[in-house]
Amino acid sequence: MSEGTEYRTPGPGDDGLVILDGSGPAIPVYGAPRPAVPERLPLTPRFGGCASGAGVGLAAAASAAGFRRLPEWLKVKLPGSGEYAETRALLRRQRLHTVCEEARCPNLGHCWERGTATIMILGELCTRRCGFCAVAPGKPNGYLDWDEPRRVGEAVAAMGLKHTVITSVARDDLKDGGSTIFARVIAEIRQRSETVIEVLIPDFRGHADDLRRVVDAGPDVINHNLETVERLHPVVRPSARYERSLELLRRVSESGQGIKTKSGIMLGLGEHDDEVEQALADLVTHGCRLLTIGQYLRPSPNHLPVVEYVHPDKFRLWGGRAEALGFESVASGPLVRSSFHADELAGTVRRGESSRAV
Repeated sequence: MSEGTEYRTPGPGDDGLVILDGSGPAIPVYGAPRPAVPERLPLTPRFGGCASGAGVGLAAAASAAGFRRLPEWLKVKLPGSGEYAETRALLRRQRLHTVCEEARCPNLGHCWERGTATIMILGELCTRRCGFCAVAPGKPNGYLDWDEPRRVGEAVAAMGLKHTVITSVARDDLKDGGSTIFARVIAEIRQRSETVIEVLIPDFRGHADDLRRVVDAGPDVINHNLETVERLHPVVRPSARYERSLELLRRVSESGQGIKTKSGIMLGLGEHDDEVEQALADLVTHGCRLLTIGQYLRPSPNHLPVVEYVHPDKFRLWGGRAEALGFESVASGPLVRSSFHADELAGTVRRGESSRAV
């Protein structure tokens, strides 16, 4: 065992864990030994540049504008109709988190009324502090819920979906980046459902073995978001790397498993048109075939400011440009998010067709 690494095997006495298969595998955990109890961190400003000085001017340039009234095209109705209540109740019964809630997605009502939701695994605390994301930062301290894959599998079967999206927080405290849980979740869903499985994964710090573990589990779509242009990466995603994300997509594309590759970017952070063009070209070159383009919305005053509310007409232009560059399917609009109508984007259902298999 290397210095500074703890191998923790969860057992029946671990706080909050229910072990149905005896125990989970020994997962290497970074840092000194400590109780596997998640620790939430206080919400502090997530902008102002990084150590290299990149992005320092981004917040200053937009701060003068302050908070502005949302344009009409970004206003959404409150949730509550359709299958919203049923979806919410099912997720609560299975004690599952959704990125819809944790990331404060504006489409939560729309998607839950369709009976769909993006399930978020590996807890609710993220080890990274991206400048755009509303998911709570914290120290999971190696905490793992080995019963979670079963509950996800049962929830997906109960929802009767033709297309399922699974995502996670970043788990940089684990040496496998959470890839073992991802693989188990995919296996549990496969045992119970014929749904198309899409996983939205972190970069696993560039570790090829962790990515291979997810690829070998056999999802139908692997999504990894580039999020923004290369210049803004250090401040928008300070713990990520532009080239690392592109390399992940290339590895999936060249895996020979027939897995569809998907990514997404946000507009409104101060990017220039030529930079967006370059990001789209880079994605295509690295094998990405499905794309989402959406508007960045500031979750709180502690997050990066919105530099521009991009008009829907410009989103349509970028959607057309992306298709011309070679993307097979593109969703581009102010309210588009990573898993918004993911079933339609991947070709699982036709536009307007129900996502429910039953």
